[in-house]
Amino acid sequence: MATDFYDALGVGRSASSEEIQQAYRKLARTYHPDINPDPAAAEKFKQIGEAYQVLSDPDQRKKYDRFGEDFRRVPDDFDERVYAGGSGRRVRQPAGGGGFGGFQGFEEVDLEDLLGGMFGGRGRGGPIPGADQEAELELTLEDAYRGGRRHLTFAGGEGGYDVTIPPGVVDGQRIRLAGQGGRGSGNAPPGDLYLVVRIKPHPRYKLSGRDIHVELPVSPWEAALGATIPVQTLGGEVKVRVAPGSSSGRRLRLRGEGMPNPKGEPGDLYSEVRVMVPKTLSRREREIFEELAAVSDFDPRRGS
Repeated sequence: MATDFYDALGVGRSASSEEIQQAYRKLARTYHPDINPDPAAAEKFKQIGEAYQVLSDPDQRKKYDRFGEDFRRVPDDFDERVYAGGSGRRVRQPAGGGGFGGFQGFEEVDLEDLLGGMFGGRGRGGPIPGADQEAELELTLEDAYRGGRRHLTFAGGEGGYDVTIPPGVVDGQRIRLAGQGGRGSGNAPPGDLYLVVRIKPHPRYKLSGRDIHVELPVSPWEAALGATIPVQTLGGEVKVRVAPGSSSGRRLRLRGEGMPNPKGEPGDLYSEVRVMVPKTLSRREREIFEELAAVSDFDPRRGS
């Protein structure tokens, strides 16, 4: 019996793309032949590689979920070739006898006959569940942080969908709309629609997982003497303490101020100090800087 791809990676059938990738990387580090000399490790590595190749591809995963181990025998355009015909479901496939250079048009084939031959008789007379489908859901970082209710429409679709977006969704996360995918045949249930979150780039914040990174501009005197400085986060304004002697590149961590996480710990916000100098100086400012240059023996090239 063929190995179930989900079992091979140790994930559930509802696992997100991110969870599948994480599981594969963890197992690959364990069973890679260069790391694990056990002869059985090579076969295990081959199995998890095949599983990841299929489950990381949305189209291949959809076919695998629907048809199981026989998914490679299903034509890529299967759904497009199915239509209602007469008393049953029929497909159009190329007529035989022409060889590679002698295409002779299409012939009609009963769907149950096709599935019966393909899957050992399991298709005859039985309903076929609808296929799961995917669509991208583009969000601003603010919308992903807050979550909320959205009404979505897709090109070529009728009506729309009311979707509840949980606070703190991250890029690549999938939101499941049960029963909103492809229609099944007979009395079979429809598939599900999965919305894959894509977060737009933000001019101020950078997102890494659930952590948020932002620059923190400070003046030379704030960096040298230390200061308490306000930082605008997605959740509101907070204060951070810049320690005396801080240089550009120093990171200040604000625990829990990153993206929310309904199922665990929220991310953190990292403020990176960036020392800024005035583009123009008043006469008095110039005098002070010149005086500082004369009395200070600090050399940034030597770090002292």
